[in-house]
Amino acid sequence: MADPGCLAEAEAAGTCPALVLGLNPTLGWRERLRARLAGTGASLWFVAGLGLLYALRIPLRLCENLAAGTSSLISGLIFIFEWWYFHKHGTSFIEQVSVSHLRPLMGGTEHSISEPGSPSRNRENETSRQNLSECKVWRNPLNLFRGAEYRRYTWVTGKEPLTYYDMNLSAQDHQTFFTCDTDFLRPSDTVMQKAWRERNPPARIKAAYQALELNNNCATAYVLLAEEEATTIVDAERLFKQALKAGETIYRQSQQCQHQSPQHEAQLRRDTNVLVYIKRRLAMCARKLGRIREAVKVMRDLMKEFPPLTVLNIHENLLESLLELQAYADVQAVLAKYDDISLPKSAAICYTAALLKTRTVSDKFSPETASKRGLSTAEINAVEAIHRAVEFNPHVPKYLLEMKSLILPPEHILKRGDSEAIAYAFSHLQHWKRIEGALNLLQCTWEGTFRMIPHPLEKGHLFYPYPSCTETADRELLPPFHHVSVYPKKELPLFIHFTAGFCSSTAVIAVLTHQLPEIMGILLKLCPDVY
Repeated sequence: MADPGCLAEAEAAGTCPALVLGLNPTLGWRERLRARLAGTGASLWFVAGLGLLYALRIPLRLCENLAAGTSSLISGLIFIFEWWYFHKHGTSFIEQVSVSHLRPLMGGTEHSISEPGSPSRNRENETSRQNLSECKVWRNPLNLFRGAEYRRYTWVTGKEPLTYYDMNLSAQDHQTFFTCDTDFLRPSDTVMQKAWRERNPPARIKAAYQALELNNNCATAYVLLAEEEATTIVDAERLFKQALKAGETIYRQSQQCQHQSPQHEAQLRRDTNVLVYIKRRLAMCARKLGRIREAVKVMRDLMKEFPPLTVLNIHENLLESLLELQAYADVQAVLAKYDDISLPKSAAICYTAALLKTRTVSDKFSPETASKRGLSTAEINAVEAIHRAVEFNPHVPKYLLEMKSLILPPEHILKRGDSEAIAYAFSHLQHWKRIEGALNLLQCTWEGTFRMIPHPLEKGHLFYPYPSCTETADRELLPPFHHVSVYPKKELPLFIHFTAGFCSSTAVIAVLTHQLPEIMGILLKLCPDVY
């Protein structure tokens, strides 16, 4: 059972407790303790080390032996720094310095210099472009409302669920969607253009009211107030309805003038973005308030009326709403259209496909029975679908199986990363729980994926190799109190193991020599061959 205090926090934040927490009874207190100590771990270790040295200063005669033990002290400090640097950056500092600085001095870059048009340079450019696309962040299709959900969570817990990097990306999105070159023609749009660039939330809200004073039909001003000032979903829906009324009027006016000049075409694109955004958020309000069929209708109409805007991934909102209705045939129809080899994948697509195939066999699945008679064709298809989903995003199962606690999802996600796993599990955990035996089948089979891809960073099975940049990007997107999931687990290189052993043995020998010089002298006489 989840912690009652945390349940109260989730209820006050306006979200489902099971989705916010997802705590395992045996792991919950460890996760919470780790989250509290995440920001102070290094400081605590440093203070503990100083306290230990102070307490042992007399027995170890540190003051007398400081000069004699300087080499051991330096070796220990080097090892501690190397360990800290690896855990923070994922690479050895000494190896990095050797490759980056010492190798050029020793002539190690002669063969790495290539002409601009050479094959090696082309391969380097292709690799850099691939790394750039792998680290691209996407707008979370199911992102929450800042005022009604994120801010309420902050009021209750005192924690900020959004990072500055995530909010800065949202500010860039708003400027792209809601502004254009003709904003100077309308004073209210000029004010809103400055509002989207403002970092301070109260200043943005104040600017939105200023825009409404200049033009009572400023749709983007209502959008900003609905997102950031409204403290409940009901208030947000009311403001979005006002934005819809104003947005439809402006959109019709832009349609009539779109062929007059390129500036009018740009204005139409902006007004189209505003209208689609408003209708989508209204559908999400209806979904949160329990009017699911109304939300499904709005989403279907949007996908028919504005098919070029598939980049907004409205179909993922539709999938979640259809799963809530348990309209599995309609879910399969949506997957048939969007789970295509030519279209980008997502955790929602892959795991929903796995859920549908799991649903047909999960209620009767038993590991003991399957080990005796073997898997049926339907069970094999379900297991393969689970393996496919886990290969795409290996972080999701731990959240679905409540082996790792959930937090509020960020406004942006990195596909195949921990941020995408949180966003998916936050909205879809209830759908997996609703189907009897689905989580049991997932628990029995998901780890089998890793046997098919022993080196995921080098070669994948059904997808491209797993990107190596997810940890860095997820740490920017997720709040510091969350313990970021890392895949694959990093192993300490041999060099660090050697450094640890060498420094430790040197320190032990130095301490024994200063504390027990006679015994160490006898040992040296017994081992003359060492010298």
